[in-house]
Amino acid sequence: MLSPQTIAIVKATAPVVAEHAETITRRFYNLMFAGNPEVQAYFNPAHQHSGGQQRALAGAICAYAANIDNLDALGMAVELIAQKHCSLGIQPEHYPIVGKHLLAAIKDVLGDGATDEIVAAWAEAYGFLAEIFIGREEQIYAAQLTVRGGWNGYRRFVVERKVAENPIVTSFYLVPEDGGTLATFKPGQYITVKINHPRTPTSPRNYSLSDRPDTGHYRISVKRETGSTANTPGGLISNYLHDEIVEGNILDIGPPCGEFFLDPAEVGERPIVLLSGGIGVTPVMAMLKSIAHREVVTSVHFIHAARNSQCHALADEVRCIAAERPNIYSHFRYDAPLPQDLEQHCCDSVGLVDLALLQQILPCNDAEFYFCGPKPFMTGIYRDLLEWGVAERRIHFEFFGPKQELVDDAAAHHGRLMRDKKAT
Repeated sequence: MLSPQTIAIVKATAPVVAEHAETITRRFYNLMFAGNPEVQAYFNPAHQHSGGQQRALAGAICAYAANIDNLDALGMAVELIAQKHCSLGIQPEHYPIVGKHLLAAIKDVLGDGATDEIVAAWAEAYGFLAEIFIGREEQIYAAQLTVRGGWNGYRRFVVERKVAENPIVTSFYLVPEDGGTLATFKPGQYITVKINHPRTPTSPRNYSLSDRPDTGHYRISVKRETGSTANTPGGLISNYLHDEIVEGNILDIGPPCGEFFLDPAEVGERPIVLLSGGIGVTPVMAMLKSIAHREVVTSVHFIHAARNSQCHALADEVRCIAAERPNIYSHFRYDAPLPQDLEQHCCDSVGLVDLALLQQILPCNDAEFYFCGPKPFMTGIYRDLLEWGVAERRIHFEFFGPKQELVDDAAAHHGRLMRDKKAT
């Protein structure tokens, strides 16, 4: 356990660290990549370039400092990071490297304010947190091996089929090269794809599994990504998968990971609401197909947002499931429909998925909500659910980015609404 003195020092210095958190994390990554370049392979350069990785780490540091005397509050955050670490193959020996450079960055940025006593307290706090992660990650690695057909590290898979779902999304059906058993997974989880890119070193990428478990294959549905500007890297691996990988090729695949999932065996009587935007359809698609396969009897509402039919992947699969299962309902909403989309009734409504639509479609807010999509979609849904009075324990989401940003943005909006209501 942490000493009372360490807890007091970290709590007292947390505001100063928070004020300079992003500067500290930028300095940290510069120091670490220069001093230990071997770890750079674990980090997505696009996230580094955009600043997302730095903001995510800064948020994690601030959350840890703020809750250092109540670590139970960080349970879900620890699980998210531990799952991510295991997807990348992070090992105990990596933690001292991170700790060394993080403390050096704190010293560099805070200068004289980082006294020996303060640095020692943060070092103890970091070491304690590292042990928590190492312990949880050991459990995850062990669980991966105990699953029938499970493995650690990377396993060679054959691309059995490659299917273009639309102009920007392609599905890859993957089977073990050795013909061995394929480990099951929890609907909503992701696998890791490691590509030895011919032109530049790249970090592994996580892709949500878009089919139900126990089909004899893994399926990922990959959107062709491009940089947001000419100077912003992006889409290196997704474009390589689209353009270079063909049926019969071999890919190195890491075992399923992730804390965002739905277990159909544990579904009760409360309705299930699955919401997705764009390529965020992939994890909730796995949930939908699993629910349908198990013939879960509670009502299920699948609501998807897309620009138009050219950007809408896996639509026919959803339509077929909804047509075959009387308890499953689908609603597609396009915000920029093509003329033929309206003529051919490709979508059910036009606009954004918002609170008004949810209240129109859903009988009540007493449901389990699962959602995934781009940040504006995620922030809007989370904000709307809070405004509608949905209990936070019934809100489940997957967000590939600084998760605390999403929570903070939505919570701030919710707080403003509550203050406005009181004022009136």
